[in-house]
Amino acid sequence: MPHIYDISRTISPELAVWPGDEPFSFEQVLSIEDGGSVNLTTITLSPHTGTHADAPWHCDSRGAHPADLSLEPYIGPAHVVTIERQHGGITPADLEGRDLSGLQRLLIHTWVSDLPETQWPEDFPYPTVELVDWLAERGAVLLGVDMPSVDSFHSTNLPVHRRLQAHGIANLELLNLRGVPDGLYELVALPLKLGGVCGSPVRAVLRGLE
Repeated sequence: MPHIYDISRTISPELAVWPGDEPFSFEQVLSIEDGGSVNLTTITLSPHTGTHADAPWHCDSRGAHPADLSLEPYIGPAHVVTIERQHGGITPADLEGRDLSGLQRLLIHTWVSDLPETQWPEDFPYPTVELVDWLAERGAVLLGVDMPSVDSFHSTNLPVHRRLQAHGIANLELLNLRGVPDGLYELVALPLKLGGVCGSPVRAVLRGLE
């Protein structure tokens, strides 16, 4: 059986979230120990909690919500590539020397995957518009990163989000690629069928190809 890597962050009250965003919390509303028929909880979280897919509506009021997204980009062959860049913009030069033949989905592994899930990075590396155009020229359908955003932490106009959307390239953020060797895998990372919101948590996994 091919090995399966779970590349999702664990959603818990301890998980760091984007500053100012709603942290994950839950309330137990029924308890078997207290005489309830079942254990039942209510959860509160941002759609961008942990490993997640942005929906186009996140940056465009005319864009689609998670329930309306095509699922094809989120299932299929994906290249995992580790880069050495610590900060600043990631360009095609950071990928030089890698075998990316047949590239459809690119998952970028950086030092951010090695941080504890309780620690929030700010000065993380991030893709550039140049990299997005390079991916589009090769017919890529998805870009995944282990950082909190495909744009820099301090960006307000979100050029990379917008360029990805212009090219019809889906994105995943806050992957956990710790311990995943570089190579080609099958990715499965489906957004939930949520209407009216700006993104969706995903359970992202990689399966080794035979």
